[in-house]
Amino acid sequence: MQSFHAAPGKFSCLGLGPKNNLPSLASMLRPAPKNCPTRNLYQPANNWKNIMSKIHLIGGEKGGVGKSVVARVVAQYLIDKNIPFLGFDTDRSHGSLLRFYTDYASPVIVDRYESLDTIVESATENPDKRMLVDLAAQTHEPLVKWMDDSGVLETAEELGLSFHYWHVMDSGKDSVDLLRKLLDRFGARLNYVLVLNQLRGENFDILEKSGEKERAAALNARFVSLKRLHEPVINKIDAGSTSFWAAKNRSETEIKGLGLLERQRVKVWLRNAYEELDHAGL
Repeated sequence: MQSFHAAPGKFSCLGLGPKNNLPSLASMLRPAPKNCPTRNLYQPANNWKNIMSKIHLIGGEKGGVGKSVVARVVAQYLIDKNIPFLGFDTDRSHGSLLRFYTDYASPVIVDRYESLDTIVESATENPDKRMLVDLAAQTHEPLVKWMDDSGVLETAEELGLSFHYWHVMDSGKDSVDLLRKLLDRFGARLNYVLVLNQLRGENFDILEKSGEKERAAALNARFVSLKRLHEPVINKIDAGSTSFWAAKNRSETEIKGLGLLERQRVKVWLRNAYEELDHAGL
């Protein structure tokens, strides 16, 4: 954890009491008055601000577009590339990160501010680690309200944070409409990764003709195309609550029903996914 130092005494302008030597998330996000005598005392030690901690929000709002599969692939990518990260799962009933990557993930209750605060606090305390947040369906609005009320995006650079929103989409119109709303709401305040998940085919003509892809590109969005994994294979992996590493490396006797060529298909699929993720800004 990064160390913060403060002199005892006049804490009122920062909203802190003399018993608390560490600033809360709220006090870090709220700029101190210019005439505050302790305005410059709460500074992280050493070169904390020189390291930009990345918070990756895997979303898309629409259910069934493969957000959790994308989160699992990103988690496996970070593990295989030896990139340290902390995972957060917002799905209360079917949390994929908690299920498949238990050692790396913690639950987050998206409609409780103090729970969401832990993501930012973890990022500031661990600037060398990525934050990976798997957003369940219907969590977008509570997340946005937390962002707005906390002023997170406005003070992200000051805190040494960068937010990356992964909009996972299928080839349907709903995904394009949600992308339009996302860009309307946040504009250049977020970093975007558009994941074209080929769940229902490779044809993304609706997106191509909508103008939203060009609009996202103008905001420096990155694009990831994720091929579809053979359905019986992903079903067997899910049935065994197996990580992708185990699926591609363990024998048929260890993974229920996953044969030699099925494991090979997992390897090819992951290799293609990793080639795409290499350019996603992780």
